[in-house]
Amino acid sequence: MAHSRSAEKRIRQNEKLRLRNRSDRSRLRGDIKKLRKVIANEDTDKARQLLPSTTSLIDRMVKKGIIHENTGSRYKSRLAKLVATSGSGV
Repeated sequence: MAHSRSAEKRIRQNEKLRLRNRSDRSRLRGDIKKLRKVIANEDTDKARQLLPSTTSLIDRMVKKGIIHENTGSRYKSRLAKLVATSGSGV
């Protein structure tokens, strides 16, 4: 239980931020899954179109602090690798 008005306000702010972060993280996961699904279906052209927007979204989430910088780099690296190898039949 908060003991001061500022603590009560901070609780309200933290809840709003938590919900916004949760929504953004969910959107990020959805976009990554969508790209992986396109790669699994071997639609190379669509995968190459989706990669830049997904990479951009990952960068925005890192900038906002929703995911760690190294996690974002790992996601981008693995997705780029998948897209690059998807057309070669590997």
